[in-house]
Amino acid sequence: MNPTRRASDLPERYNAVEILERNLETRGDSVALFTPSRNVTFGEVSAEVNRVGNALLAFGVRPGESVAILSLDTAEWAISFFACLKVGAVAVGMNTLLTPREQAHILRDSGARVLLVHDALLATARLALEDAPTIEHVVVIGGDSEASGDFMPYDAWIEGASTELVAADTHRSDFGTLNYSSGTTGQPKGILHAHQDYPLTAQLWGSDVLGIRMDDRTFSVAKLFFTFGLGGNLIFPWSVGASSVLFPGSPRQAADVLDGIVRFRPTILFNAPTGYASMLAIDDLTERYDLSSLRIGVSAGEALPAPVWHEFKERTGLELIDGIGSTENFHIFVSNRPGDIRAGSSGKPFSGYECRIVDQEGASVVRGEIGNLQIKGETAALSYLHDPARSRQTFLGEWLHTGDKYYEDEDGYFWHAGRSDDMLKVGGVWVSPVEVESTLIEHEAVLECAVVGVSDDSDLIKPKAFVVLKDSAAASADLSAALVEHCIARMAPYKRPRWIEFVDELPKTATGKIQRFQLR
Repeated sequence: MNPTRRASDLPERYNAVEILERNLETRGDSVALFTPSRNVTFGEVSAEVNRVGNALLAFGVRPGESVAILSLDTAEWAISFFACLKVGAVAVGMNTLLTPREQAHILRDSGARVLLVHDALLATARLALEDAPTIEHVVVIGGDSEASGDFMPYDAWIEGASTELVAADTHRSDFGTLNYSSGTTGQPKGILHAHQDYPLTAQLWGSDVLGIRMDDRTFSVAKLFFTFGLGGNLIFPWSVGASSVLFPGSPRQAADVLDGIVRFRPTILFNAPTGYASMLAIDDLTERYDLSSLRIGVSAGEALPAPVWHEFKERTGLELIDGIGSTENFHIFVSNRPGDIRAGSSGKPFSGYECRIVDQEGASVVRGEIGNLQIKGETAALSYLHDPARSRQTFLGEWLHTGDKYYEDEDGYFWHAGRSDDMLKVGGVWVSPVEVESTLIEHEAVLECAVVGVSDDSDLIKPKAFVVLKDSAAASADLSAALVEHCIARMAPYKRPRWIEFVDELPKTATGKIQRFQLR
């Protein structure tokens, strides 16, 4: 198939299981998935996809119906996802860190009748199921048959199912996935994407920008239930015949991530800025861990501070490719690229996407001025599920309102200034929390930080910084004053934080994004 740079390049009747099955003729015996429990070839994945697909059909799953997947990143997650696509169902990847109440909301909101749940998450899921009346069938991944109790174990469910299955006759614009946003600004929103979005974004960013190739092996700290992980660690590698490493552990433990790199030898690492900062907090990083298999790292989720980029390059020799994407667009739409990196920026728009920066009235701002970032591209979703009010605010005809503040420099690089609701107006002038955070991170004592607006005694908004220190640093009034002076020396004084609060950790989503709304 020729490179897919527009949806119209695909056949009108298109099923995205083709991303997997394009590899069968020449790559069938090559490993598609590396996991701690088993390695699986493309041929074996395809056969098991067909068995799961037939088992879903036996449950009466019809095209367009939702199937919920609440699982650690395992081979079964990836296989079940493509099985959903093949039978025309909508795969609902669920955040494994949600509470039972939040899980129940997603199960009800999606209307799923089938839930595939990992044994490690079964206790929480049982509580959610008490308030999820649409669920008729529960399949348990992992564990043993006794642990599954009254639910169907995955292995028993697909036992005897045929390895032959004809793909559903889906239209390229039929929905294939339902993801829920990570909730950095409040209640997660349901976002549907179509079969055409996956090969299109795989070409536009995965191949054209990142340069992913057949001999690569990807490894993502961001989980498959988020589009950053789903694209980077499953769809993009398989679109070119590369393999992926699935990591079921916690993204918050840098040592576990590094152990996985040493064990599985990936060539491309997907991580959040906080993840890279946590790796750098290990003094003897490159002495303790062999990172020689990596050829590049990708950062997204929020802006990557320039000091982190430079230190990572200095200590590992690796360049980090930073960009901005969103669940609404499925993946990255502004990006640095190998050989064209401006540290601290999100890079530039690339073929397939148009960007504009506008004021509150929708008029374009002059270059260098901060405004609201909007994008146009064919992979953008159409609306939020069951949320017409927020849909009207975000989906503006051909344009998608990202909710991010940006400015464009004279060379065409885009610089993140914060989420629209994170921006601070101090003394009548806009202040970007990202700029203050990047300055604080330059200090040798600071591991990570977040800046939000707080009212002073006169009820005026001023910046306050929540700071996590490196192990070698001790919180004190003197250090607090030193951090403020550090900022005054490097930026306009009015931008300095008026208060410093030392904390053990910052509230984050499962992908490592800082939840500033909780700090506010």
